[in-house]
Amino acid sequence: MCIRAYRKQDEDAVISLWFQCGLIRPWNDPVKDIRRKLKVQPHLFLVGLVDDCVVGSLMAGHDGHRGWINYLAVAPAHQHRGYGRLLMQHAEHLLQQSGCPKINVQIRTGNESVVKFYRSLNYELDDVVSMGKRLLDDN
Repeated sequence: MCIRAYRKQDEDAVISLWFQCGLIRPWNDPVKDIRRKLKVQPHLFLVGLVDDCVVGSLMAGHDGHRGWINYLAVAPAHQHRGYGRLLMQHAEHLLQQSGCPKINVQIRTGNESVVKFYRSLNYELDDVVSMGKRLLDDN
């Protein structure tokens, strides 16, 4: 798998990938999420390609205190080949280079296979409660 920064021509393939992987929720407009990411650290929006086809994605970010990972996806037909691990290693390297001291991920409750994946990458459960507040109504 080749990893590179997202390009505008990747949009349809990335959105399709997110739908295939069940990452899209009614309150998340994927086009808006992509446009927002392209305004902030666009070099940390990664795609993974096999034979020039998008089979993986990852959005990373860094606020000076914590790094975050969002939209990590690997096409179902390409899972269990180490592609998710490669995307994470690439993102971790980029974040570490920028001085990021820690990475946080949020996983939907009950998604034990993803918890297991992150544990295999040496991520640990933090003793925190994740909370959120919508500032924009995207519906």
